[in-house]
Amino acid sequence: MAECKKEQNMNFCNCTYPCGKKGTCCDCLHYHRRMGELPACYFPDDIEKGYDRTIENFVALFNDRGAWWSG
Repeated sequence: MAECKKEQNMNFCNCTYPCGKKGTCCDCLHYHRRMGELPACYFPDDIEKGYDRTIENFVALFNDRGAWWSG
C-alpha cells in the first residue's frame, strides 16, 4: 500500500471545512464519492467556502468559468 503524503497534501488542500480527513486525500475522495460529491480541491476557493460540493455545482461552474485551474 502506498504511503500517505499528508504533509505534502496539506500544501494543496484548500478545504475550509473542519474535519479529520484534511490532507488525507484518499479518505476525503472516498467520503465525497459516497456522498455523490467532489472534494474541495475540485473547486476554486471562492466557491469551496460555500460547501456545495455537488457534481451538478461543479458542472455548472465549469460551464460558467471554464477550466479555471489551467490558467
